[in-house]
Amino acid sequence: MEPGGESGCWFLYYAYGSNLLRERLLLRNPSAALWALARLQDFKLEFGHHQGRTSSVWHGGTATIAQSPGDEVWGIVWKMKTCNLSSLDKQEGVEDGIYVPIEVNVHTQAGKVLTCRSYQMKDYVSGPPSPHYKKVICMGAKQNGLPTDYQEKLEAIETNNYAGPVPIMEEIEAAVRAEKINPA
Repeated sequence: MEPGGESGCWFLYYAYGSNLLRERLLLRNPSAALWALARLQDFKLEFGHHQGRTSSVWHGGTATIAQSPGDEVWGIVWKMKTCNLSSLDKQEGVEDGIYVPIEVNVHTQAGKVLTCRSYQMKDYVSGPPSPHYKKVICMGAKQNGLPTDYQEKLEAIETNNYAGPVPIMEEIEAAVRAEKINPA
């Protein structure tokens, strides 16, 4: 069944940051289901602070994508119910003007091109992520089997060495532990 088949009840979302990790995405978007691994051509992964302000959730730069000929970003295509569109937009800070929804064409490993919703940070100043944010991205990349060389690239990202509390991280780790106890 193709997404959108049930009279437009579904959409495809391309995740490249913390939403690579299933448990992170499911915290606020319970309908998300893995659809495909995919790469976004002619973009690169960057980290930054919206208008120079550090994320109060992650205590560091957050991921965005920027056009960059010849580069690629690997990520996950999630199939989601349209009822989760507003929760996803809220999580991405759309109403606060932090990220804007964009449409991207990604390539699956099987060679299909999928048109997906994704997000791009507006008006950002480059800055490294917190170790916690980087960890969630790397966990998601590993969980979903992104290419090894891309995982190595993610592991090599420099962080800001923030060592304080990150409440969202505790929520994610609890969800990961629960998933290990009660696998879906």
